[in-house]
Amino acid sequence: MESFVVSARKYRPSTFETVVGQHTLTQTLKNAIKSNHLAHAYLFCGPRGVGKTTCARIFAKTINCQHLTDDFEPCNECESCKAFNEQRSYNIHELDAASNNSVDDIRSLIEQVRIPPQIGKYSVYIVDEVHMLSQGAFNAFLKTLEEPPAHAIFILATTEKHKILPTILSRCQIYDFNRITIPDTVGYLQKIAQKEQINIDVEALNVIAQKSDGGMRDALSIFDQLVNFCGTSISYQDAISTLNVLDYEYYFRLVDCALASDVSGALLLFNEVLSKGFEGQHFVDGLGSHLRDVMVSKDVATIALLEKGENVAKRYAEQAAKTPLPFLYKALQMVGDVSLNYRLSRNKRLTVEILLIKLCQIMGPVEVEPLQQKPIAPISSSPQKSPQKTAGGNEGVDKETATSPQRAQVERSVDSASAPEKAPEAVSQVKKNVRQAPATSPQTFHRSISINVGNYVGQAETAVGNIHNSASREKRHKPFDEEQLRKAWADSIDEVAEADDRLKSIMYRREPVMVAADMAEIVLENNSQESDMKTIETKLVQFIRDQIENDDFTLRFRIAESQEKAPVAYTSEDKMKLFVQKNSAVSLLKESFKLQLE
Repeated sequence: MESFVVSARKYRPSTFETVVGQHTLTQTLKNAIKSNHLAHAYLFCGPRGVGKTTCARIFAKTINCQHLTDDFEPCNECESCKAFNEQRSYNIHELDAASNNSVDDIRSLIEQVRIPPQIGKYSVYIVDEVHMLSQGAFNAFLKTLEEPPAHAIFILATTEKHKILPTILSRCQIYDFNRITIPDTVGYLQKIAQKEQINIDVEALNVIAQKSDGGMRDALSIFDQLVNFCGTSISYQDAISTLNVLDYEYYFRLVDCALASDVSGALLLFNEVLSKGFEGQHFVDGLGSHLRDVMVSKDVATIALLEKGENVAKRYAEQAAKTPLPFLYKALQMVGDVSLNYRLSRNKRLTVEILLIKLCQIMGPVEVEPLQQKPIAPISSSPQKSPQKTAGGNEGVDKETATSPQRAQVERSVDSASAPEKAPEAVSQVKKNVRQAPATSPQTFHRSISINVGNYVGQAETAVGNIHNSASREKRHKPFDEEQLRKAWADSIDEVAEADDRLKSIMYRREPVMVAADMAEIVLENNSQESDMKTIETKLVQFIRDQIENDDFTLRFRIAESQEKAPVAYTSEDKMKLFVQKNSAVSLLKESFKLQLE
């Protein structure tokens, strides 16, 4: 029976041309070989599974090849290439720094560097996970790394470049490897599937590419896993069920529910997701990614950021066409806040359900047709009192008398605005009538009317606003428990504290405690915290009232009682008493030597 070799080893690239997703780096290395400008030390850094060690091996094999091709690739026919392919080459030495990270290990490497190669021109030393070397090992390596023998070339590989000493970095040519893109991963997996005679959907390959997070080794391992489970025929459904990936179809349906303000449909959909064993955090994070993909699909300039298959990309384009940008912006903000605070929630399912309800309310309530305006009699038709004479004999105007028709008109408008939806129309009509008042009186009369009517219009607007607010809702007194109160408190942190990190820190470390039916208490550490909380007290209480639907709710702050402190010694006598209390020998010492306090 032939032994099985995993795809990551079986299809490991053996030439620069077969390396996936790193064309710029491989071309740079080939140009260095072509011009014979080889450095004595290289540093390959980047995420896992992107080809760092593979490129190091290909580079070592190529520079020792005795018959390079016209494209400066290894010939695979000379003695050096055959020794490398059969893993018996003495020109290439690999060291795992994760398990050989001591000073003695580096000293052994330095002793080995002195030996020239038997075949070829260079001895290549590949040090993998070099960031795991100890401080002493790095220091022992510095001199040899800077001035090695002419036949020695070092290739260091790491996933964490920031952990390497700057003195090491300055001695190396640094090559940053990129994550392998989804299209490149899908294309490479398709070639392997054809060689292995495996029929696999393109959408399933996209799922593998997304799950691998830019690492080809991870993608090949997932591919082998699917083949073991499904055999030679792999569908999209097989892939998402095996890899525990939430189907994007749920997110398409959820956004449709939010656009249609279908709260029931959204909650039922979330219940279906939970029944399949997915966590709420996983669902929320996936929803954020889906909304982001819908947003980038709305603009031709950003469509390149959508890393999806052709069929799925069409679905995103269709949903993006019917989804307004303001909805996406607001939804992304909501999802981001819930994703950040999800772990702090006591009732995690309720947290996600509240998010879904809010998403379904973004599009707003159904618009109501405007009511018809009632005709209001013009001001000029009202009776006016005749002007009176002043003490000086000149004609004047009594302001109260002159403005009484306008006052009556305003009062009628306010009375007619008893319904909140009619109130703005009443104020609008008053202003209109004031503008249309006939200008037949003397100049002094015009001035008096304009001043007083302006005041009355302002009073009318205030009165109408009060009518609107009082009529919009009655006083609420819904019973609530401590769990609901804590949930409202958690929601208020981002809404009320906003960008004030100090207030957020205080609120995160405090929870309200019920002290009465409609009263809660917050225990603070000091007066400074109390002063900070007082600045948002009104807004905070109103927010919690709206959340629990109880207008009788009140909140009070209390400073925790401080622990007993040691008495403070202000004078020398006080200090002496304190010393004697702690150690009676101090008193004996003072009496024996007849010491006096200064």
